[in-house]
Amino acid sequence: MRLFPNLSAEKINRRIALSFILAILLISMGFALSFYSYTQSQAANERIAHTFRVINSLEDVFSMAKDIESGTRGYMVIRDSLFLEPRNAALVQLGPKLEQFRKLVADNPQQQQAVDTLTKLINAKIEISDRQVRLSPEADISIRLAYLLTGKVRMDAIRQHVAHMTAIEQSFMLQRGDEARQSFKNTLVIIFALSLLTFAVLLITYNLLDQELHRRAKNESRLRQYESELQAKIQQLEESNQELERFAFVASHDMQEPLRKIQTFGDLLNQQYPPQVDNNGRLYLNKMLTSADRMSKLIRDLLSFSRLKNQPDAFQRISIGDVLDRVLVDLELPIKATNAAITAPEMPVLDAVPSQIEQLFTNLISNALKYTQAGVPPIVSIRAERVSGSSYPGLQNNQPHYQLSITDNGIGFNEKYLDRIFDVFQRLHAKADYEGTGIGLAICKRVVAYHHGYITARSQEGSGTTFIIVLPENQTNTIIGDADPVSITTQ
Repeated sequence: MRLFPNLSAEKINRRIALSFILAILLISMGFALSFYSYTQSQAANERIAHTFRVINSLEDVFSMAKDIESGTRGYMVIRDSLFLEPRNAALVQLGPKLEQFRKLVADNPQQQQAVDTLTKLINAKIEISDRQVRLSPEADISIRLAYLLTGKVRMDAIRQHVAHMTAIEQSFMLQRGDEARQSFKNTLVIIFALSLLTFAVLLITYNLLDQELHRRAKNESRLRQYESELQAKIQQLEESNQELERFAFVASHDMQEPLRKIQTFGDLLNQQYPPQVDNNGRLYLNKMLTSADRMSKLIRDLLSFSRLKNQPDAFQRISIGDVLDRVLVDLELPIKATNAAITAPEMPVLDAVPSQIEQLFTNLISNALKYTQAGVPPIVSIRAERVSGSSYPGLQNNQPHYQLSITDNGIGFNEKYLDRIFDVFQRLHAKADYEGTGIGLAICKRVVAYHHGYITARSQEGSGTTFIIVLPENQTNTIIGDADPVSITTQ
């Protein structure tokens, strides 16, 4: 049974992370409590061991007091100095032993007072023992009995006091043992509870992981299905594109033939039958020839546009300056006719398709020569500079690029139409004002896209236009694919 069946992937991932963090915290708490329990147990054992040392030291003191008592009695009965040896040895050791005992109970004020009392009792016992030892052998029996009775009374006082002190230490030992056992029980309960919580958290985490794995497996299955469908559609699209390219090529060639006949027979009518054709007829004939010529140009531009397809082997290391020289030679007549001035300083060398770059510059320079202000000779400036790909959207950041700027002093345009000028058949001016098919800039856009570059424009009405083309220096790291048009945005 799965928990949280309706959670989104983001929420599942977040809960998995939180579950892992909580499980780690619970395990860490378990380790911390185990360590705390261990240290507490060690401390309790140390306190119990200390109590045993106190009791043993107290028994040693009491044993020495008994040695003094028994040695003194034996000497008084037998009068043999052999009985005084254990007494004398006890007297020597008793002082240091009491001092050691006092240090052991230094943290217990009650036992400190008891030690003071014990010391007084022992001193009193030693005092009576010394008097018994110094008593003359000829002393009266009643005096001896009195001394013996006094020594016994004082020894009984010591015994009772030592028993009291031992009882205190034993009560401490029992109390500390109970505390240690209770602490251990509490720790066991807490660790058991933490273990249950950790198990529950891990169970929830496992369920979440299982749900996430099932979701990913399902997504992967869908992706594989989508990929298969996409591959099939791509194959169909490629076949369709190939058929459309063949159709466009054949259709364009077939359309050129009737247009050539219309132009040929129209020219013959103009040349051989001018008297038979009145003014209106000549007007209609000229309009027919003009339309046929415009149709012919349109077909040629469409052919050029359709021929811009992938050619992976066509990329070469070319000089943009050499390409511009060839373009300017081809445009020599319109340049002289408009008295245009074109400047192009040092140009870069990069990987490109020569024919496409020629067409790119031909279209842009032709536009600069065509859209001019009345009475103002065209001035076209072409500049190049090295830029970073990160400065423009859709370009590779780790690859060097060149920015080519083509600036003119023509009529310009309103930049609100920037997203239209690069589309096919989009015109900003009437056909009667400026000739053209509306395909030139679309070809430029497709050429730049095929070169994995970027194109845009800056302009103001009456202040000229600057077309900006950004091309990568090298195409070796670029995957050659279908040349989808790049986004056109205003800089």
